[in-house]
Amino acid sequence: MKAIVNGIILTEQGEITGKALLFDERFQGIVPPDEANADEVIDAQGRYIAPGLVDVHIHGYLGEDTSDGSEEGIRTIARGILANGVTSFLPTTMTVDWQELEAAFDVVRRLMPQSRDKGFEGAEIIGCHAEGPFIDPARKGAQSADHILPPQADRLLAHRDIVRIVTMAPEMPGGLDFIKQITADSDIVVSIGHSSATYEQALEAIKAGASHITHLFNAMTGLNHRKPGIVGAALTTDVYAELIADAFHVHSGLFHLLHVAKGDRLVLVTDCTRAGGLPDGEYTLGGQPIFVKGIESRLQDGTIAGSVLHLNDAVRNLHQLGGVSLLDAVHAASLSAARSIGADDRKGSIRHGKDADFILMDENCQVHATYVGGVRKYTKEN
Repeated sequence: MKAIVNGIILTEQGEITGKALLFDERFQGIVPPDEANADEVIDAQGRYIAPGLVDVHIHGYLGEDTSDGSEEGIRTIARGILANGVTSFLPTTMTVDWQELEAAFDVVRRLMPQSRDKGFEGAEIIGCHAEGPFIDPARKGAQSADHILPPQADRLLAHRDIVRIVTMAPEMPGGLDFIKQITADSDIVVSIGHSSATYEQALEAIKAGASHITHLFNAMTGLNHRKPGIVGAALTTDVYAELIADAFHVHSGLFHLLHVAKGDRLVLVTDCTRAGGLPDGEYTLGGQPIFVKGIESRLQDGTIAGSVLHLNDAVRNLHQLGGVSLLDAVHAASLSAARSIGADDRKGSIRHGKDADFILMDENCQVHATYVGGVRKYTKEN
């Protein structure tokens, strides 16, 4: 048993100070420091003890991309994002050739059980997010038009053991039947994205079983007072809605509004590409060249192409630019994310019996240590 003391513990109920957090591979309780019967006592040095962050939409990091189908590549991503406070994630594929997608799914399938081992050097892999290929060519964004497919549930259901989210366009022929079959025959979450659906079509998709919106405002019909679009449907129903809070994909002036509208259904994601964690320059996404400058990542024609956002920076931005409490901002990247895919029984919050995934961070959300399953897997260099 270990104990961590002298920190501000962020729990589902609120901030707790003056207590010790007990854990082994799971959280064992919060007690007065003099009651902490532990083999090892860790000093948090006044920092926040926050639940580990959960990224349900991340393509790559440090030069690697999930769609490459490389085991070492996904290991590199898993290892790199520890510095950003991410303790579990969904490696996310792009709209590439179906055989390439299946190869990437197979790599995720092999690595998932390994990532639960104490000796695994990285965040835990808790499934896969398939962003496409069942999308609308008119809203493809940085996805490749050459590999877009009509909605075909049987193709995806063959991978129901590892796919946790599929992003699709419900207005495409067969889209509603796809949603009904996927949600009836699996635990896969259907997310509306890269779509030209009207408000009415989005509501039909939600009624059919869609429960998630991919990167709200981006690659979809926007909010208009006469045509509310997908954004209007997202804001007026109880679906989970992803937000890329880099203040580029969505103006920071909307952050507070989104928090008020969605509450605990707002999910912070990065949509990070292989350029994440690397200097400005030219990289690739889904086989297409992308150009990174600062927080902006674009195709040659100027189309926004993913991001280089770190999830802890998204938390900071929602908190500092959106005026959202730090506790709520953290939960948007942890508990809400875990709940959106049904993983909150193990992940997303500091609660007795859950996996001991947590981070030590300062008031600017800079991560000083990351623990996965009670094991310290990242320490910030001085």
